[in-house]
Amino acid sequence: MQISRILGATITAPTSTGAAVTVSDAQYVMIFNSAASGTNHAVAIQTAASGTTLGNVTVAGQERLIIKKDPDEVVYAANAAILLTPVNPMVVN
Repeated sequence: MQISRILGATITAPTSTGAAVTVSDAQYVMIFNSAASGTNHAVAIQTAASGTTLGNVTVAGQERLIIKKDPDEVVYAANAAILLTPVNPMVVN
């Protein structure tokens, strides 16, 4: 289990590129797929809302992972089951 400092509120991921968010300008974002096991959803990181896609990842149902991004880069997902939380995995207390 990874321990991370929570830096802000968990939000539901926006589901369109034009609504993509910085997740409170976070450098590290914990992504959780709240859908049932076996239900995968894609998450994309972009330069800006409606911007260039820098990368994407498919998150399995009930999977949690942490990504690193620049504070001005934005995130959106294919489904609102994706939850986003700004974290700092380098600080645990």
